[in-house]
Amino acid sequence: MFTPQGPTLRELAVQALSSVEHGYDLLATKFDETPFRTSDRLLDAVTETLRPLGPFGAGLDVCCGTGAGLRVLEEVCTGRVTGVDFSAGMLAQARRAHPAATLVRADALALPFDGAFDLAVSFGAFGHFLPEEQPPLFTRIHAALRPGGTLAFPLPAPPRVGSLPYWTLFGFDAVMRLRNAVRRPPFVMYYRTFRLADVLANLERAGFTVDLLPMESLGRREDGSPRCRLVVARRS
Repeated sequence: MFTPQGPTLRELAVQALSSVEHGYDLLATKFDETPFRTSDRLLDAVTETLRPLGPFGAGLDVCCGTGAGLRVLEEVCTGRVTGVDFSAGMLAQARRAHPAATLVRADALALPFDGAFDLAVSFGAFGHFLPEEQPPLFTRIHAALRPGGTLAFPLPAPPRVGSLPYWTLFGFDAVMRLRNAVRRPPFVMYYRTFRLADVLANLERAGFTVDLLPMESLGRREDGSPRCRLVVARRS
């Protein structure tokens, strides 16, 4: 799962025992050598699914990390591309990879933008927000978009109950909850708290109209359902 250039087990342990912000500062220089980086295959699938909906003007990557998702914006947006993250270390890596992008250090729950963007995307970041934080997060993204603007993010189908991926995610979340029960500050990262029904309800409460688009290049499951959908939420 990790390349030889990636973090050591000790470095991962130190990160996990830190706060979210400091943990990512520590991991930043090696983050792209871990399986936590959004895969190029997923980024390409999002680009392919988004392109027919555009072109878009200005684009925003929410919780951009080292900037993997900025490539999607650069391909589908005709205007300026901006990434926002609260880790200075991750932003430094993003700046090296995307020197033309505008990079802003800020908390996603307090985005410093109003009506500035036509498209917002996010990749792999929503597990860092507790369920009660999702409504204000979507409200702030809604405010950052222009009328008619779009929020888009991939949402994989949940693993089959009882499968190895199911128990892997269940175990990860259980360990994280135990860690946060006995150590402060907490490190918030959960895989099973971002459920489709809750997400749709919270997006609609924030003022979005929501569509789910199958990402066909990622294939379908045995029952015919998409392996991954693109959530496309439009500000009315």
